[in-house]
Amino acid sequence: MALDRVISIADLKRMARRRLPRMAFDYVEGGCDDEVALADSEAAFRSCRLMPRYLVDISRKDLTASAAGQSFSLPIGIAPTGNAGMFRHDADRLLAAEARVANVPFILSGASNASIEEAMAVAPEHCWFQLYGTRDPRLAEDMVRRALGLGVKVLVVTVDVPVTSNRERNRRSGFSHPLKVTPAMIFQAATHPRWTLDYFGHGGLPYMGNFRPYASEGASPAQVADLFVEQFPPLTLTWAFLDRVRQLWPRKLLVKGILHPDDATRAVAAGADGVIVSNHGGRQLDRAIAPLLALPAVHAAVGQKAEIMLDGGIRRGSDIVIARCLGARYVFQGRPTLYGVAAAGRAGIRKALEIFAQELGTILAQIGCPRLDDLGPQFLAQVPGVDRQALRGTVAGAAG
Repeated sequence: MALDRVISIADLKRMARRRLPRMAFDYVEGGCDDEVALADSEAAFRSCRLMPRYLVDISRKDLTASAAGQSFSLPIGIAPTGNAGMFRHDADRLLAAEARVANVPFILSGASNASIEEAMAVAPEHCWFQLYGTRDPRLAEDMVRRALGLGVKVLVVTVDVPVTSNRERNRRSGFSHPLKVTPAMIFQAATHPRWTLDYFGHGGLPYMGNFRPYASEGASPAQVADLFVEQFPPLTLTWAFLDRVRQLWPRKLLVKGILHPDDATRAVAAGADGVIVSNHGGRQLDRAIAPLLALPAVHAAVGQKAEIMLDGGIRRGSDIVIARCLGARYVFQGRPTLYGVAAAGRAGIRKALEIFAQELGTILAQIGCPRLDDLGPQFLAQVPGVDRQALRGTVAGAAG
């Protein structure tokens, strides 16, 4: 399929599947265990129903949104996705560049191939940084200092990876971290020559840029990846880590991976400016609640004190609308723009964001709400597991 014939995120997904070898596509697409949480995140949106209002002037639509003190052209940003260089050479910087052009935030993963320094050189006003804890706390603390010195505006602390999860799809397809040359990998590379040329044609395996400064001088990409594996997950990550980060970081601080309202309350009490409701793309806890279903309770707990954002399951413009109605000030997606960069590089990222913008504008017009800030529970007819009358009280004015 040519890119100019792509009309949906699902089309980009099909293009990415054809271009990538199985081990790479499964890394993008997979969750953990039986992938229940992954499926539930999308199903939660599909179970919701909108209540449109008609005879409304929709001649002027406003898709702009603010998040963490910045104004953006769309209410949807690019979530952190590690090892993006496996799908397209220099994918992190391509994502950052398109985020800058589209005027949306890009959260650089702590497990990215590009370093903070490289991504900030591309998009200094749009690049946020995701921080993981490390077994040696000095590494994480130094990353905070690096981000601060580079002028990063928003630090995103991810808290939902206490242990390494059981990602069975990756294990079956032959993915390892770092990639190792095996007969299965040789076969997949031979049957996907475009990917092979892109991946191995730029000096070999990409580095994990954020960890490269902490490896020995002259360390290979595989040795730097081994260092990451030694440091992650930290196993002793506690609220004390968040307290320490807050001491070191004077700018906007978000906590990502929150699902329980009590954790949201405690994060805000620790000084977080906002939380990102997320189940890590269904890649960590397979029976975790879908982010959308956790959203109303989190908003009820801290929505008047902090910014509430959501990541997980966004595949359509209508999903953005539903999340806003339930209290999310801003939403993030990761897989759709990965499909785009895998399928067609920077043009594919642009296509993914254009699809979301077009669909969002159409849905807002169709429900009679041309302004994002006017969205609320009054536009929802059905939310699974939530009483509609109770919902109105829980998230009233959430998007205002």
